[in-house]
Amino acid sequence: MRELCDLEPREMRVLLNIGSYMPIKSADIAYQSRIDSYNVSRAVKALDNKNLIDIRRDKKSKNIKILALNEQGKALYQALTSAMEIRSKELESVLTDDETTAFYNALSKIEDKAEQLLAKQALNKIAQGEDAPSDQKELIRWYKKGQCSDAR
Repeated sequence: MRELCDLEPREMRVLLNIGSYMPIKSADIAYQSRIDSYNVSRAVKALDNKNLIDIRRDKKSKNIKILALNEQGKALYQALTSAMEIRSKELESVLTDDETTAFYNALSKIEDKAEQLLAKQALNKIAQGEDAPSDQKELIRWYKKGQCSDAR
């Protein structure tokens, strides 16, 4: 992907998230992509400086940014998603359809468990009076949101 653009990995992830869900709020990108809000803000600033996105303020809250790709950003998004699709199909070609399904199901379970473990670790740090880094605080937030949705 680096041959297609000069974006850092977090910038590429944020650009892909914007392209997939636009218009979208920065906070929603942080939640969906599991990138802490500080790094999402840095990526948004870089994408804006590279003239790849349009930013507008929310009508109700001026602190909330609504993001969308501009024409240059859309072209890059299309190039990136096409390249990723080709790579994905090539990688998946060694698996049957059933194996591919089982693989992605297993990855999802591992990801969920890893997030639970990291969030619990961060909660323990905080309970012991230590300060958790912002990325761990985001994990706690996602973990608690998951617990709330599981309770419904």
